[in-house]
Amino acid sequence: MAPAAPLPLLLLLLGRPLLGWPGQGAGTWSRFARLPYPQDQLFLHDTFPDGFLWGAGSAAYQTEGGWRQGGKGASVWDTFAHRPATPSGSAPPGPAGGDVASDSYNNLFRDVEGLRRLGVSHYRFSLSWARLLPNGTAPLNPAGLAHYRRLLEHLRELGVEPVVTLYHWDLPQGLQDAFGGWTSPVLPQLFRDYAELCFRHFGGQVRYWLTMDNPYVVAWHGYGTGRLPPGVPGGPRLGYQAAHHLLQAHAKVWHLYNERFRPTQRGKVSIALGSHWIKPQSMTEKNIKECQKSLDFVLGWFAKPIFIDGDYPESMRSNLSSLLPEFSEVEKKYIKGTADFFALSFGATLSFQLLDSHMKFQQLESISLRQLLYWISSEYNNPQIFIVENSWFVSGSTKRDDAKYIYYLKKFIMETLKAIRYDGVNVFGYTVWSLLDGFEWHRGYSIRRGLFYVDFQSHDKKLMPKSSVLFYQKLIEKNGFPPLPENQPIEGFFPCGFAWGVVDNYIQVDTTPAQFLDSNVYVWDVHQTKKLIKVDGVFTTKRKRHCVDFAAIRQQISLLQEMHVTHFHFSLKWSLILPLGNLSLINHTLVHYYQCFASELLRVNITPVVALWQPMAENQELPASLAKYGAWENPETVQAFVEYAKFCFTSLGDHIKFWITMNEPSVKNLTYTSGHNLLKAHAKAWHLYDKEFRRTQKGKISIALQADWVEPACPFSRNDQEVADRILEFDIGWLAEPIFGNGDYPQVMRAWLHRRNSVDLYNFHLPYFSEDEKKLIQGSFDFFALSHYTTTLVGWEKEDALKYDHYLEVQMINDITWLHSPSRAAVVPWGLRKLLKWVKSKYGDVPIYVMANGIDDDQNMVHDKLRVYYIQNYINEALKAYTLDNVNLQGYFVYSFNDKTAPKYGLYSYVANQYDPKPSMKHYREIVDNNGFPGPESPELLCPEEIASCPECHFFRTRKSLLAFIAFIFVAFIVTIFFITYYSKRVERRYK
Repeated sequence: MAPAAPLPLLLLLLGRPLLGWPGQGAGTWSRFARLPYPQDQLFLHDTFPDGFLWGAGSAAYQTEGGWRQGGKGASVWDTFAHRPATPSGSAPPGPAGGDVASDSYNNLFRDVEGLRRLGVSHYRFSLSWARLLPNGTAPLNPAGLAHYRRLLEHLRELGVEPVVTLYHWDLPQGLQDAFGGWTSPVLPQLFRDYAELCFRHFGGQVRYWLTMDNPYVVAWHGYGTGRLPPGVPGGPRLGYQAAHHLLQAHAKVWHLYNERFRPTQRGKVSIALGSHWIKPQSMTEKNIKECQKSLDFVLGWFAKPIFIDGDYPESMRSNLSSLLPEFSEVEKKYIKGTADFFALSFGATLSFQLLDSHMKFQQLESISLRQLLYWISSEYNNPQIFIVENSWFVSGSTKRDDAKYIYYLKKFIMETLKAIRYDGVNVFGYTVWSLLDGFEWHRGYSIRRGLFYVDFQSHDKKLMPKSSVLFYQKLIEKNGFPPLPENQPIEGFFPCGFAWGVVDNYIQVDTTPAQFLDSNVYVWDVHQTKKLIKVDGVFTTKRKRHCVDFAAIRQQISLLQEMHVTHFHFSLKWSLILPLGNLSLINHTLVHYYQCFASELLRVNITPVVALWQPMAENQELPASLAKYGAWENPETVQAFVEYAKFCFTSLGDHIKFWITMNEPSVKNLTYTSGHNLLKAHAKAWHLYDKEFRRTQKGKISIALQADWVEPACPFSRNDQEVADRILEFDIGWLAEPIFGNGDYPQVMRAWLHRRNSVDLYNFHLPYFSEDEKKLIQGSFDFFALSHYTTTLVGWEKEDALKYDHYLEVQMINDITWLHSPSRAAVVPWGLRKLLKWVKSKYGDVPIYVMANGIDDDQNMVHDKLRVYYIQNYINEALKAYTLDNVNLQGYFVYSFNDKTAPKYGLYSYVANQYDPKPSMKHYREIVDNNGFPGPESPELLCPEEIASCPECHFFRTRKSLLAFIAFIFVAFIVTIFFITYYSKRVERRYK
C-alpha cells in the first residue's frame, strides 16, 4: 500500500501559526500552496478537542417579530422595511420585513425545544435594543426585560450556555432621528448606557457577551453605500466615521464590563467580526499583497485596532489618506486589547454578498474557512477563536431536505477541524447560523438559513426539523467525524487468476512495417561519405513479413508488458472495418492488423478483451450508411450489427476469447427505441456466438455498461432515497434488467413513465418486448462488465435550476468536501464498493469485471498524484467488495492506457511520439505485482501457474515416475547396444 501522506506532521514541518505583528498573515497563501496534494484536500475523519462548544444562533430582528408587541420601539430595520420602493429600484427587502418573521417573541418554548433536540452547548441570540429601550434611552420597557429573562431561564433549565449579542444591526429609530445614528460621537456613550443595563439585569446568567455584530456591514452599508438601514448613502467618509464610533462604543462597553462586572460575573466580552476569504489570481508577490490589503480593508479595519495596537491597518492609512479618522494615543491604548476572544462570522451574506467588489482588489473570492482561521491566527497573535456565525443558504422554496446546506456545513466544520488539528489554530467553539428560518436581511425570504423549517404563511409558525438538524445532531453527539471502519483501507489479495487490465478506447493503427525489409544489398562507405551505398543488381531473399514488423504494434505491446497487466481492453472500429455497413466492402488491411495485434498480445501472455462497438461522438462510431438512416432507431441496424459480429467472430475469434458486444452505450444519448434495438442486437450477437462459435473458440461474451453510483443527497431522507433508486434504474437498470434480470425493463421505469405521461402529458413511450424477445435477451451474458468513474448525489428538492432534471424530477447536488478532478469529477472511492454490492443484490452472484475505472488529472500542476490516489483507493474499495461483501469480482481495468487516445487520463504521457510512464503506472504495476495490498503480516500468496487444457496430456502428467523409468531403461538399452556394436567391430579388426 502507498504510504499515508504526512498530514499529521504538517504542524511539525510547517510550524505553528506565527505569533507576531500584522503582516505575518501574508504567509498564509504560500503555506497552503505547498501542502501535499491531494492528501491535504481529503476529508479529515477526527474529533474536536474535549469541551468544544457546539451551538446555533439567531438575531432578534430576523426571528423575533412582534414589532409592535410589548411596548417595543421601532428600529432602523422596521423603518427601512416599511419604506415604499424608490424610483431607482432600490426597494426595501420585502413588504413585511421582520414584522412577524419567525414569531420567536411569542414562541420562546418552541425555540428552546429546538435547541434541546439538537443537543447544543450554547445558543447565540441578540437583544433588541428597541425592545428594552424603545427610544434607545431610558425608560426601560418591563415587557422587554421580562421576555429576555424568560428566555435565559429556559436556557438555564436546559443547560444551554447563552451567548448574547447586545447589538445586531437593529439600532432604535429614535437614536437615528435624534443624533444621526452612528455618525454621531454621542452614540458610544449611549451604547455604554444600554450595555450597563443589560449587564446589570442579565449578566448573572451570561458568560459570553458580544458587543455588536459585524460593524463592517453597519458602517459601510448603513452609512456609506446606503444599501442597508438606516440607508444613508454618505459615501466612504461617513462610513469610516461611523466605524470610528462603533470601535469607540465597543471599547467603552468592554472596559465597563472589565472594571465593574467581570469580578462578580466572571464572563467574557468580544465583538463579532465578519470576513471573507480571498486568493491571489496568481502566486505573485503583488497579488498576495493585494489579498492582504483586501482582508485589511474588511476584517483588519476592526480587528487590528482591537487585537493589536488600537489603530487601523497601515494599508488603509496609506491608501485612504484624510478619509480615515485619527485615533489619539489615549484612544489607541483604550481600544487596544478590548476583546477576550476572537469572535468570527463567516458565511454567504456577511462574507461575500455584502462585500463590495472594489474591496477584492482584483483578486478572487474563496470560501476557505480554514485558511481564514490560519490567517487570523498568524495576523493577530494566535487568539482564542469562537466561530459565532457560519453556514450557507438554500433557496426560499426548499423545505425539509436541505442537502446543499448540509454539505456546506460539513465543509466548514471539517475545515475548522483541520485548522485545529493540522494548523494549530486555537478554535474553541462553533455556531451554526441559524437555529430557524427567518428574515434574511437584504435577501428577505428568498433564501433560508435555518436548521428548522418555518412556514411563514402559517399561523402557529411550528418548527419542523430539516435534514440538517439530523446531520448536526449526530455531529454534536460524536464531537466531529470520528474515523469509521469502512473508511479505513484493508490489506489482502485478490483471487488467483484475477484479471488485471488497462483500457484503450481504440488501439493505434499504423500499418507501416517497422523492420528493414528491403531486398537490396548495401555496403558501408567507411572512408568517404560514411553512408550506406546500394549495390546495383545484387539482391537478397526477401523474408516473409511478420506481425511484429508493425511499429505501432511492437511499441504498444512493449508498453503493456512494462505494466505487467494480464488483459488489454480495446474497441474495434465498425465504421472502418465495414465502411458500407455490410460485407460488400471489407477493410482487410485493418482486419489483418487487428489479427496481428491480438496474436502479439497472446504471444506475451496478455489476453485481448475486444469490444465490437463503442459509441463515440461522430456518428456514434457507426458506418455512415447506418448513421444516416436512423442509427439504432432503425431496426435494420440490429441485423447489420449481427452480420458484423459474425464477421468479427469468424475473422478474429481464434485470437480473441473475451468479447464485449457493446462498450458503454450512453443512456444519456439513447432514445427508448434506440435502447430497445440495441438490446436486441446485443442478445442476437450473444446467441450467435453461443451457438456457432463458443464450442470451437471457447471464449466468453457480454455487454459492458457505464455504471456510476448514485447516492441520496440527504441520507436521512426517504424522498432522496427514492430519487436515487429511480436514477439507478434509469441509468443502469434500463439496459441491465432485461439482460441480467427478468428480460424486461425495470418496473420503476414503467411506473414513472406512466405517471409522467398521464399527469404531464409527456409522450415518452417505453417499448414492450414480445415473450420471444424476452427469452432471447434474458440471460444473454457470461459476466457483468461495468465502467465506473464517479459518484453523484441526488435529491428531490429543487434548489438549482441549472442542475435540475425536470423529466426525472431530480436535483443534482455537489458535496464540496469531496475531492474533485480538474474536470470536476468527484473522487469517491466508496461509491465503487456500493455499486458492486448493488449489482450483487440485484442480479445475484454474477461474475463482475470493472471494465474501466479512471480519472483525469492536470499533469502540469499535480504530477499525477491525484490518479495515484484514485487508483490506490478505488482498487482498495474493490478489494473490500470482494473480501468483505463476497462480490464475485474477477477483474479490474484502469482507464486509460495513454494520453494520446485519452488526453489527461493516461498512465503514459504522450509528447512528440514519445510515451513516458507516469507515477500512476508504476503504482498500478506494484498493485498488480502484489495482486492486491499485502500487509507486513500477510502470508505470501502462491498462485499455481495455469496449465493449458489438454486432455491427452493427462495420462503423461499422472505417470511421470513411470515415464521417467521407461526413458531411463530406453537410454540404457541404446547405450548398451552402442558399446556392444563398437567393441564387436574392434575385435573383428584385430583378428583380420
